[in-house]
Amino acid sequence: MSTTLVVSIILGLLAGWVVNYLADVLPSTRSCKNGHTRKIRLWIVQTIILATSVYTSIKPPSKIGYFLGLILIIYFGVIFVIDLEHRLILHPTSIFGALLGLIVGIIANGNYPSLLGRILSALLGGLIGFLIMLTFYYLGVLFTRIRAKRMLAMGQEADDEEALGSGDVILVTILGLIVGWKWILSCLLYGILLGGIVSLLLLLWLVINGKYKTSALMVFIPYGPYFITTAALIIYFPNLLPMIGSS
Repeated sequence: MSTTLVVSIILGLLAGWVVNYLADVLPSTRSCKNGHTRKIRLWIVQTIILATSVYTSIKPPSKIGYFLGLILIIYFGVIFVIDLEHRLILHPTSIFGALLGLIVGIIANGNYPSLLGRILSALLGGLIGFLIMLTFYYLGVLFTRIRAKRMLAMGQEADDEEALGSGDVILVTILGLIVGWKWILSCLLYGILLGGIVSLLLLLWLVINGKYKTSALMVFIPYGPYFITTAALIIYFPNLLPMIGSS
């Protein structure tokens, strides 16, 4: 067994532990209750992070390399788990993500000869992601109001659920910094498509198992994990997803 493989296994196990630890600790600052089976999540996260660590040691992400790529994996993992379990994107992760995203974006946009060009590419990606998601956010606010009226009309108590939260806007801004302006639109569209497919499969499962209710259509899903997934595919498997709009 080569030294590189051994190191990637050790770091992968450590990275998986960090993701699980932060996913447990950070939401406690918001008094979040976790209704999920933690033991299953621990092993799933550990396995995926370990496998990704080994893979990226063999085929490191273009330009950013293995170690920075592993830090990015940890960040993606923490955001993914917390948003999936709590529908929250926390401020500490957003601040760290903005700094990490700018660093990764500047390094990853190595096709630009000057440092200024790489910085502008990353910032432009963040700006495009921000503006698109800000538009979706306000459309979500409108839908939330319509939803609340619908729930009251059905005799249900309206809640404070949001179609999209401000954290989603910040997350996509960070992803825009990371993937750059050329890829951020593809990242968004693939993420929305993936979320739609998963939602459809979930709806079919509810119908088949006789658990479908009209109110199920009023339940929002967290989109952060899907945006994270597509961004990870773009970075770690660059030839898997074609760039939307490219000739």
